[in-house]
Amino acid sequence: MINPIDLKRSLEHIHTLPAMPVIARKMLALALNTDEGETQLLKLIAQDPQISARIIGLSNASLFGSPGMISSISDAAMRLGLTHIKSVAIGMAAISAFTKPPEGKLKARDLWTHSLTIASVMRTIAKHMPPRIRPMEDQIFLAGLLHDIGYNVLSFIAKDLSDALHERLRTTPEASLLEIEHGLLDTDHGEIGAQLGTYWELPAEIIAVIRYHHIPDKMDSQMNQSLARLVNIAEKLLPDFGITEHAAQEITEQEWINLGIDPSEVDAIAEEIRVIVVQVTQLANAA
Repeated sequence: MINPIDLKRSLEHIHTLPAMPVIARKMLALALNTDEGETQLLKLIAQDPQISARIIGLSNASLFGSPGMISSISDAAMRLGLTHIKSVAIGMAAISAFTKPPEGKLKARDLWTHSLTIASVMRTIAKHMPPRIRPMEDQIFLAGLLHDIGYNVLSFIAKDLSDALHERLRTTPEASLLEIEHGLLDTDHGEIGAQLGTYWELPAEIIAVIRYHHIPDKMDSQMNQSLARLVNIAEKLLPDFGITEHAAQEITEQEWINLGIDPSEVDAIAEEIRVIVVQVTQLANAA
């Protein structure tokens, strides 16, 4: 079994990990404010059958509007929006880089379900934020999909440690996540994921979310904390969805105010989120 010292050494040589998938790197570089950029995005997605199939499946789900018979990427783009399918495609490609059999206790499907739900919940919460501090939608969805990629990295390079961590999280749900991770790994999944994000040259705001989504108050005050706060609240609202990660925690009024949301809106937001959870569950079961 790899130990924390060996894990640290592996992370010091993070360049030996899989490079960012070519399709994800190309999509990150695309600007969608030109016809050429839009055309190139659709071509890139169409070249990957697995990503294409999953995006078409998402576009046919009630989670993203009225269900319908979407059968092409161009139709999916009209249903979901280009920025949305760009984020989903990048997220899928990035996560797939760390999928290898046999799986341990961390199941790729469970983590994808968790990440997709968190991204969808973030988008719902963001609609209640003032426009002046609301992150861009493509940032919201990409941050939600990639915030836990450190778990993928850990399972890829140290499956035994990953298994031990997820067993500990399952059997001690009342304990502090970060205390468990630092005690077992001498680091945490946020830092692991952020190191990968730096290696992959992900946007700085996405790297910050990956690193600080459990501790948004630790971010530099000069940085926009809204994305990390959105992830943090979404995970507190769904402490045990898809994967066991969070002890149930109360969300304070101040946390909602930090997002520019009046606490009186919380009950309505919670009802919207309950609908989303049902829809994602149905989508995951149908996959």
